[in-house]
Amino acid sequence: MAREFQRGHKAKISDLTPGTDLYVGVQIAAPGLTFDISCFGLDANEQLSDDRYFIFFNQPKSPEESIQLLGAQSGDTESFRVTLDRIPANIHRLSFTATIDGAGQMSQVGPGYIRIVAGGEEVVRYAFNGSEFSTERAVMLGDFYLKDVWRFAAIGQGFDGGLDALLKNFGGEVAEEPPAAQQPQGAAPSFAPPAQATAPAPAFGAPQAPQMPQAPQAPQPAPSFGAPAAQAPAPQQNPQMHSAPTIVAPMTPHGGTVPPPAPPSPYGQPPQQPQYGQVPGQMPGQVPQPGAPSPYGQQVPPPYGQQPPGMPPQGGFPQGVPQGAPQAGAGLQAALQPYRETPTGQRWTPQNQQLMRVDLTMGGTPVLARQGSMVMYQGKVDFSYKGAGFAGRIVGNATGQEMQLMRCSGRGQIFLAEDGSHLHSIELQGDGICVSAENVLAFDESLQHEVRRIEGHGIPGGALFTMMFQGTGTVIVKTHGVPVVLPVTPTTFADCNAVVAWSAASQVILSSQVRLRRNAYPGHSGETINLQFRGAPGNFIVVQPYEV
Repeated sequence: MAREFQRGHKAKISDLTPGTDLYVGVQIAAPGLTFDISCFGLDANEQLSDDRYFIFFNQPKSPEESIQLLGAQSGDTESFRVTLDRIPANIHRLSFTATIDGAGQMSQVGPGYIRIVAGGEEVVRYAFNGSEFSTERAVMLGDFYLKDVWRFAAIGQGFDGGLDALLKNFGGEVAEEPPAAQQPQGAAPSFAPPAQATAPAPAFGAPQAPQMPQAPQAPQPAPSFGAPAAQAPAPQQNPQMHSAPTIVAPMTPHGGTVPPPAPPSPYGQPPQQPQYGQVPGQMPGQVPQPGAPSPYGQQVPPPYGQQPPGMPPQGGFPQGVPQGAPQAGAGLQAALQPYRETPTGQRWTPQNQQLMRVDLTMGGTPVLARQGSMVMYQGKVDFSYKGAGFAGRIVGNATGQEMQLMRCSGRGQIFLAEDGSHLHSIELQGDGICVSAENVLAFDESLQHEVRRIEGHGIPGGALFTMMFQGTGTVIVKTHGVPVVLPVTPTTFADCNAVVAWSAASQVILSSQVRLRRNAYPGHSGETINLQFRGAPGNFIVVQPYEV
């Protein structure tokens, strides 16, 4: 039975089907409108760095044919064949989009959907209609994305600018068509009767059904690929794929220049060293791949208001421009470009290491955040007090795991931060994680949370406490500095004041190194009480370079 997704829902592909050779169908229609349905193959920075992976009507397949455009069939306006185990390692996301060809708005569309079919059986469907949109002319419907394993997300995010805005969001640009040459005006034609037809008028006849070509022979994967109604793949298109007037290329900053390099770091660190949590979808502690670009994919500019190196000093404003007037030209655009908002079509999006953006229009559930953590917001957002109740206050006061929360609901985007702490999003898919309440910034209201007791001996009260989160949703964890994720082994010990989080399946034991002989002498090491972690392979702990 197919799972029904709502906007913002996500799931692992392996939880939906064991197959990797999938059929993706899109159904979208509106009176008097035509739609172009495409697939963008994006890199780890969610940019279209290789235009061969822009799959549309004039480029119906990728070079290795892991993504193929099949055409309309089985009631779908457009369909694709996606073979996940053949997608190259540099492609981390497949975004399926629909754009209006001509005038119109997405609010005019009727009921539609994007669905995944494996072996001829539908496994998931995200349904939408025009009431979810307004003036948009392009919309991202759903994504396959790689986050340790391939997953699917229902997006439903629109763009007013149509295909141009969609391409710019993915780091591409559309080449302008050359103007058509003017036809020379000739003499006005003189009167002449029409030429006599030499052939008789055609008789009535129904059009012949188009003959489908033979499908190419291919090895059968398990489970085998199959559309809802088995039909042969679309005919091979012209192999000259790049003859279309729409050319996608990596977008350069405004003015064609790259911001100058950053001044040396005050702490002696390389200014462009990749930082933890900078790439969307990266798990805590994951080491960036060699050669990964610096944050935002651009060089860090000089301090705001200063001229790039090599330019004559002119102060904070150009000469001849009164103070308070907006600065024009490519210099200001290049200086501000690295700091612009970063929308990715996800519910939670890191803007930088210390700022997190949450889109309340996706997911349909409110967010619980630490009181006072809101930096700014856009749209219609309601903030209300979230109390823990009498029992919750008693437990929080007794365990030290009390959180002062606010409930954020409505339709808009909120930006959250606190004390410049590093922020990391952890997505839960039915599993659990233990996090100290001191390190929690925000989380989806759909997650269940409770105080868990850590049994042990050697300290007053004989126990420590932590918060455990379970369910499906995202929790935002804040740390002092860049954390490290370590696997749990039988000999893993950590300072209880430096541990940020650990997997809920880990066994935690309070370990004391107090010895009578050691205490017979004055002074101690300061490391007499630690947490020992045990568990099966796959369990982990997260430690920050700071002690509370």
